[in-house]
Amino acid sequence: EFPDENVTQPSNPSSSRRLSLDRQRKADFPAFMERPNPPNTEFRRFYERGDLPVQIEHGGCQNRIAWKVAIEKLDFHHYLPIFFDGLREVEMPYAFLSEQGVYDMMQVGSSKIVPVIPQLIIPIKTALNTRDRSVIAKVLKVLQALVKCDHEQNLVGQALVPYYRQILPVLNIFIRKNENLGDGIDYGQRKRGNLGGLIMETLEAFETHGGQDAFINIKYFVPVYESVIIN
Repeated sequence: EFPDENVTQPSNPSSSRRLSLDRQRKADFPAFMERPNPPNTEFRRFYERGDLPVQIEHGGCQNRIAWKVAIEKLDFHHYLPIFFDGLREVEMPYAFLSEQGVYDMMQVGSSKIVPVIPQLIIPIKTALNTRDRSVIAKVLKVLQALVKCDHEQNLVGQALVPYYRQILPVLNIFIRKNENLGDGIDYGQRKRGNLGGLIMETLEAFETHGGQDAFINIKYFVPVYESVIIN
């Protein structure tokens, strides 16, 4: 008796089972799926208009960021949120310039960061909500540098605590994701190999630099987190 020609016969039962399991996992965990990330950032818009004080400096081995104005003279209220908005960029040169620009501004103008924190929250939340693992990893490393940028004064870390409800829910979703992040996502910084570990490292930095209210607020939004300070 010949098989019904309208019925697809599985060529390999085990591979069919794997395919159905993969489909089931994707259906079961829509929270992990990437969201739309249109190329419409404020950073891109300002850069293409020539309204940002940065440009690519083409070097021998690698490109660098060149500032047209001394960083300490910049209006951080205006520029820092624009650079943070560029953190969800994945295309060059926007991704490189916005990320490196954020690090440069934090390093040089750390004393100007605290008053701007409220304006950084929406760009941070928007980038995390892309659910793009490479973007999330980039933002996590920026957040770690952000809470440490004022050299143990911890004013930046404390200023972030009221905004945990905007930042931490996505971290709670991905904290158990321990697959390798792979190459090519963070300009050569590949030491921290998985997203779950990077999230835990970020939460520890938040607690360490966030003052006495940090832990209880982290615990509320990320119940699996355990304090690195409280015995």
